[in-house]
Amino acid sequence: MSAEPSHDHAAGASSARLLLAFLITATILVAEVVGSVLTGSLALLVDAGHMLTDAGGLLIALLAARLMARPPSERRTWGFARAEVLGAGAQATVLLAVGIYAVVEGVQRLLSSEPTEVTGGLLLVFGVVGLLGNIASLLILAGGRDSNLNLRAAFLEVAADALGSVAVIVSAVLIQTLGWTRADAVAGLVIAVLIIPRAVSILREAGSVLLESVPPGLDLAEVREHILGVDHVLDVHDLHASRIGTGTPVLTAHVVVESGCFEDGHAPQMLDALQTCVAGHFDVSVEHSTFQLEPPQHAEHEHEHHR
Repeated sequence: MSAEPSHDHAAGASSARLLLAFLITATILVAEVVGSVLTGSLALLVDAGHMLTDAGGLLIALLAARLMARPPSERRTWGFARAEVLGAGAQATVLLAVGIYAVVEGVQRLLSSEPTEVTGGLLLVFGVVGLLGNIASLLILAGGRDSNLNLRAAFLEVAADALGSVAVIVSAVLIQTLGWTRADAVAGLVIAVLIIPRAVSILREAGSVLLESVPPGLDLAEVREHILGVDHVLDVHDLHASRIGTGTPVLTAHVVVESGCFEDGHAPQMLDALQTCVAGHFDVSVEHSTFQLEPPQHAEHEHEHHR
């Protein structure tokens, strides 16, 4: 009886941390958009785009728990387990577009004979505000970043934002002290270099899940070898492994076993052995596995592409 309230309390604490971090990030986002318009800063605009993606990530982290907690239905047998993947893919697309724009605009500003006017003093103010907000979010998330994956990812996102704010501050100082307005374009390029690889990585991960690729760290050849090593197993085919979400690997296979297993009632023990094998033997634990046990003569009834 006591474990359930404790679990609910922990979930509530995580949600509270994420909500506070989201509110801070959203406030900084609005401030940076206004600041980019007032100062003409590319670095501040790019960092605002970065903040937009991170605010979306924090919001998705808040909503994901409720969506994923919804029970499966006749229409959605896995519930909303892939909501996080779709959201992450959409965020990464926006982030990639912002990064590419920053590179193109930054190069044009560096090569332009007439440097874009940037208000250094005001830029410094917005940069400091952004950095302070990021530090506050980091402090809020730091205490619970090891409790679940959502908080850990959110902490890393905010840490990357803080680096972007530092780049904005450095460019503002250079503009104020040296009058080098192109420092803003350089800062924008630096932020783009930080965000483009991450956007590509997220898109690759989301695409891998949606294309139902084999989960990273799981070797199907090794899985096949171990299944064949189970007593009474003669063959395995139609072996597939994929992920419903980032943390939900699934595996299905047709396993040919000796006919005697069906005659002496040994088939249930075979099924237990197979499920235990894929759930506990490999680095990637596959708890959602489905095995179709078949006698050798069943091959005559299968379609050619299933053999």
